[in-house]
Amino acid sequence: MRVIRAWRCSGWGFAHWHNLRMQQAPATQPTPQPRSAFRVFHAITTRWMDNDAYGHVNNVVYYSWFDTAVNAYLIEQGALDIHAGNTIGLVIETQCNYFASLAFPQTVQVGIRVARLGTSSVRYELGIFGEGDMTAAKGHFVHVYVDRCTRRPVPLPPHLRTVLETLL
Repeated sequence: MRVIRAWRCSGWGFAHWHNLRMQQAPATQPTPQPRSAFRVFHAITTRWMDNDAYGHVNNVVYYSWFDTAVNAYLIEQGALDIHAGNTIGLVIETQCNYFASLAFPQTVQVGIRVARLGTSSVRYELGIFGEGDMTAAKGHFVHVYVDRCTRRPVPLPPHLRTVLETLL
């Protein structure tokens, strides 16, 4: 209650907040993207348990699809050894926007591209596609690659960097 009273007593009512907000630059609205915006695709079959009480795939499942698609691609390319590799990727940031519902039973395609490649990090951008040409959802996550034992950032191994460069 103290926070509410302090806010009310400060003179910053809705009108003040709204006027301040209107003076700021408008945020860009997220929009769906076409398949052509992504470099590679990974197919994933939905499961019964992916649906929620509202009859569509629950939002948290999309993050699992992001992680699965990227890591499967890196493993297929020989750029990531999840069992014995010295370097592992830790997710430090993730975000998703939703545009259309997906539901079981359905196969989805996860489009992958690299938006930024740093010394020890990479920003992946991902698109989730149902049957159409536009994303049902799109998002990103950032991996920081670290030493498996010390968990300290390390430069991307050369083969991993080469594979990631093909996704730019």
